Amino acid sequence: AGLPARGGPALEPRRRVAAGGLTPSLFDFGGPLLYTPFELHAKAEQAWGLADGVLPGGPFDPDGDDRWRAWQTGEITERQYWAERAARRGIDVGSYMAAFFEPSGDHLIRPSTAAIIDEVQAAGYQAALLTNDLSAFHGPAWRDAITVLKQIDPLVDLSMTGYLKPHPKAYTTAIEAMGVAAEDIVFIDDQQANVQGANDAGMVGVFFDQTDLATTLARFRQALSEA
Repeated sequence: AGLPARGGPALEPRRRVAAGGLTPSLFDFGGPLLYTPFELHAKAEQAWGLADGVLPGGPFDPDGDDRWRAWQTGEITERQYWAERAARRGIDVGSYMAAFFEPSGDHLIRPSTAAIIDEVQAAGYQAALLTNDLSAFHGPAWRDAITVLKQIDPLVDLSMTGYLKPHPKAYTTAIEAMGVAAEDIVFIDDQQANVQGANDAGMVGVFFDQTDLATTLARFRQALSEA
């Protein structure tokens, strides 16, 4: 109840459209579609009057970011990671994220993965979204300025559900919203634990490595054509 997800029509599993045809896809938002704060450091550092390279680098500098490593091993959650970063600046998470993601708009969306959504939908398949924190981090006006969020259907936002990826219920919710078999869905996420959760749910999980975009997208496209 109260889940902001829109159910799409059931599609025939494993239907192929032309050579190299695609299959239903499920995207995480931050990372695969939305540039990450780690990629937008220069913007925030300028806003706060910091020198270049002051902010922790996460996946771009794992040895230098012990709290990011704690996030990756499950010692802390993603929300805890960003709350700690915000607290160090004496602000709340919303204000912290604003330094990276304001003003809103399509300039914050990764064109290479947005193009895959276009291709999947043009082939007659769903391009869906499964996100932990869309509403938790961004308000309605911010979301309205992002074109791809109007294009995606269903959009499953777990912000207020009481469970988040990689909880099994997160994937069950998305599968039910899409109305297709789990094994016919290719899911991409920038957290290994979330990818493993998708695999455990029967999906084809692909890890989104923001430090190696070319290899990641090649792997994703291959999975979309083979699932």
